[in-house]
Amino acid sequence: MADTTSGRKPVSWRMLDAVDRLVAAAWPRGAHGMNGYLFILPAVALVFILIVGLGYMADYSLHELDLATYRLKDEYSLANYAAFFERPVYLRILGRSLLAAVIVTAVSIVLAFPYAYLMVRTQSAAIRKFLLIALFLPFFIGQVVRAYGWLIILGKEGFINSMATALGLPPLDLIYNYPAVIFGLVQYMLPFAVLLLTPALAAIGEEVELASESLGANWVRTFRHVLIPMATPGLVGASVVVFTLTLTDFAMPQILGGGTSDFIANAIYDSYFRISNLGLGSALSIILVVIGSALVALIFMIAGTGTLGISGRNK
Repeated sequence: MADTTSGRKPVSWRMLDAVDRLVAAAWPRGAHGMNGYLFILPAVALVFILIVGLGYMADYSLHELDLATYRLKDEYSLANYAAFFERPVYLRILGRSLLAAVIVTAVSIVLAFPYAYLMVRTQSAAIRKFLLIALFLPFFIGQVVRAYGWLIILGKEGFINSMATALGLPPLDLIYNYPAVIFGLVQYMLPFAVLLLTPALAAIGEEVELASESLGANWVRTFRHVLIPMATPGLVGASVVVFTLTLTDFAMPQILGGGTSDFIANAIYDSYFRISNLGLGSALSIILVVIGSALVALIFMIAGTGTLGISGRNK
């Protein structure tokens, strides 16, 4: 124990006092009201960098590629945006991406809800730990690794087809198609949906369900009229995250689709790195950002930001 009877403080205490004086000099007491803004400064800086990048892409998108020099022309034009609407392949890819986003979101929410509910309501610590481990384990494996893992399982000489051949069945066509992409995306997005639904369900006390049942409601009516409305914040948040991640996904369509089920992100990659058309790739990126933002805004207009627990102060 430090000896302070002589009136001389230990070195460690003096060092802490010096640090405290430096902090007080650099950040006076009158500026403490700015602490909240200081904490959000890194996030604001990241958003600013993102906006700058989008600004550059918006500028590039207005310049057409000069095929003679393979550089962007100096003149501004809407040729890249016109190409998107005039070429059926891009509209087909966009439709495929939007359809996949809707399907993956719906399936992920349907599968995630009972998983999250069981994890919250189970009385067994062992089951809860098992569900948590099973939930977080996929996050330690990258998306690309998982996609290649499914190639090993679903490939023509993979585990499932080996079992089918051993049973005398013909090989199954399980990869390089749209259903394989959907399957891989559902498996990838499911943990995100569970993580976003779990806090919403945990906030619903079990006594609420018991009260509903004591008033004569069966489990189905309790689920429909109590659980679903009260879990709306988690449902909306999970839907938005899964929808946007699916809409902008690149790896699963590239690996499990094998070039037959490309999404809009794959078209952007091809524009940048395969045909070196920076203007077209930027135009596709801006279109994707606008469509994704508009759809998310529409969801919040329908559901309301209050569903996420965000509301203004009561006046």
